[in-house]
Amino acid sequence: MIHHIRMRNLREDNDLSQSEVADYLGVAQTTYSQYERDARSIPIEYLIKLCKFYHVSADYMLGLSNKK
Repeated sequence: MIHHIRMRNLREDNDLSQSEVADYLGVAQTTYSQYERDARSIPIEYLIKLCKFYHVSADYMLGLSNKK
């Protein structure tokens, strides 16, 4: 399961709104908010897209590693 706190922190560290990240993924802001709150599972293709966007590993995003 994606580590939703890291997802939020990466967005905030990059001074991005939920709407901006949602637009990048091609989803509604409300959908992205659900990913970030861990109320909905994020599809693997969006996880990969976010990892590339933020230049972090999937292991970091999944909470399996502290190394970005």
